[in-house]
Amino acid sequence: MKLTHQPRVALVTGAGRGIGKAIAELLAADGHTVLCISKNPASCGGVADAITATGGKAKAYPVDVADAAAVAQASEAILKEYETVDILVNNAGITKDNLIFRMSDEDWQDVISTNLSSAFYWIKSLVRPMTRKRWGRIVNIGSVVGRIGNPGQANYAAAKAGLHGLTMSLAREFASRNITTNTVAPGFISTDMTGKLNDEQKNAIMKVVPLQRFGTTTDVASLVNFLVSEEAGYITGQVFSVDGGMAM
Repeated sequence: MKLTHQPRVALVTGAGRGIGKAIAELLAADGHTVLCISKNPASCGGVADAITATGGKAKAYPVDVADAAAVAQASEAILKEYETVDILVNNAGITKDNLIFRMSDEDWQDVISTNLSSAFYWIKSLVRPMTRKRWGRIVNIGSVVGRIGNPGQANYAAAKAGLHGLTMSLAREFASRNITTNTVAPGFISTDMTGKLNDEQKNAIMKVVPLQRFGTTTDVASLVNFLVSEEAGYITGQVFSVDGGMAM
């Protein structure tokens, strides 16, 4: 089945690399105008340039997503230019791992701000035009860790679990306006981050992944692409795992 994609404006945070980059590229390939957000101007700029070089439509916005004022300012500029953002993918995330008694207050707050609060900032800033248009798609990128936990990642797990709760609450708030809100929860995906794992760590992971392999960024992007399509209009408030069976 070929998905139906009316050309829309999509905003993807953390679009400079990994999963966010794959999502931005796939949405652009399906005809959407993609606004690429990341803190690093070179990374989001490079993705946007690559998309436009292949005939797609994209623009980069370097924004610190953990900064509420910066998000509000960027959102105001974006809405002046595009009037509405139809598709919002909250993907930006960082890790600052440590056991809880060694975790600093700063490391806790940085991860919560970047991985959870940023989604609140973007949704609050961009959803009103969606409600007026009576069409919207919000996809929050969670994690299998937000469902099952992981030692040394209390901050990350709390932030991702918070995204799941945010998704379910907003699905109820926005349903009457034909705006769907869902979470995609990846497991271990082949990215720069997982590329730093040594063989011992990778072998340990394989023991808890029934499919016995890492996922790809395309595995995640393809599900996001479906959830923002016309065909997914009756799906909201759900958490979808892309984790090789870890959270069964």
